[in-house]
Amino acid sequence: MRSLRCPGPVSNRRSFLQVGALGTLGLTLDQFFRLRSAKGAEPGKKGPRAESCIHIFLPGGMAQQESFDPKPFSPVEYRGDMGSIPTKIEGVHFNECLKNTAAIADKIAVVRSMTHGEAAHERGTHNMFTGYRPSPAIVFPSMGSVVSHELGVRNNLPPYVAVPSMVANFAGSGYLSSAYAPFALGADPASGGFKVQDLTLPGGVTSERFTTRKTMLDAVNEHFQSKEKSDNLDAMDTFYQRAYGLISSEKARAAFDIDAEPAKLRDEYGRNPAGQRFLMARRLVESGVRFVSVHYAGWDFHGQITQSTRQHLPGFDQAFARLVTDLDSRGLLDTTLIIVSSEFGRTPKINPSAGRDHWPKVFSVALAGGGIKKGLAYGKSDATSSEPDEDAMTVEDLAHTVYDCLGIDAEKKLMSPGDRPIDIVRDGKTRKELLA
Repeated sequence: MRSLRCPGPVSNRRSFLQVGALGTLGLTLDQFFRLRSAKGAEPGKKGPRAESCIHIFLPGGMAQQESFDPKPFSPVEYRGDMGSIPTKIEGVHFNECLKNTAAIADKIAVVRSMTHGEAAHERGTHNMFTGYRPSPAIVFPSMGSVVSHELGVRNNLPPYVAVPSMVANFAGSGYLSSAYAPFALGADPASGGFKVQDLTLPGGVTSERFTTRKTMLDAVNEHFQSKEKSDNLDAMDTFYQRAYGLISSEKARAAFDIDAEPAKLRDEYGRNPAGQRFLMARRLVESGVRFVSVHYAGWDFHGQITQSTRQHLPGFDQAFARLVTDLDSRGLLDTTLIIVSSEFGRTPKINPSAGRDHWPKVFSVALAGGGIKKGLAYGKSDATSSEPDEDAMTVEDLAHTVYDCLGIDAEKKLMSPGDRPIDIVRDGKTRKELLA
């Protein structure tokens, strides 16, 4: 058994106790649970439209032309080899592989005019997760961490969960405490014998023994608190309490049990990474998780984009459409905001390798639920998908809109470690045309 992992000045407590599974838990939940209780809207103010958010991130840069914004009337060197199909939004077509999504397009909104100036994967990812351009001076917190900070714990579950793992540092807590970083599952729900790391007690550790160890730990904490005064101590005390609560709560552990879902529903989502990750996300928000970050596949198709799209897009299509209809049938779509994004789009013209290169000047995102208008195509790219032609939308605008849906004031200032006030989002505005 491995010892509890404690940062900074409390690290010498490791020699006092060992709690089996919590050893590895510390690696992913380190200082994570120093969270205030969930709070409602301020008196006299309108409450949030959404209670939770699922951010589906497609790393690598999904091509707008081969997804939500095909260009069927452009020359073949721009439109590519793939066809398009009509959707339930009048006059709007999607890629030929998005058949299921086209059928539920009346429940979603597609933004075809996203734009920023970062053509590198890391910098583009930073933009999409934080609403900020990268800075050499500070690392900004992700939207999930801000939601965790502002809305707190619900139903004894981590407010921010990454499925199956955190995409990059930019999906983390930035200048906020690591208490607001995501809890990563540590395994893919689509894998055989899937089991979330550290949510069960190891063999030989009964619930009575577990409780005894917790009591012993309380005594150790009291001793060290009398000797040391630091923010890390407070953080770790809350961390331990939340960690014990998560492991000891059968209801909290059950939220991660994807095997409890009917086999038929799992088949409908797809027995593949997209299907099972999206189903896990629905299960988590239904149980009380505030923000779920899901990543699926790699979309960096510099070559053979037609073949690669046909391999990856059908799985996304099946899972995404089923997620939307599943949430809707459970009465959860109106309180769950869904975001589908990538770090940027792809070049207007097919390259010599039959692929497309990085292109941040214009690309597409999809939104659904949680206060978003249904059946909407917002903004336009030009005829060759080179730049926005109408209603260009910045990453700051997207972040503002997301926070608005969740009832968070994007102009609120958070405190950096140096007690410097920093806007949750600087510049930008809520795109009210996207709101229901």
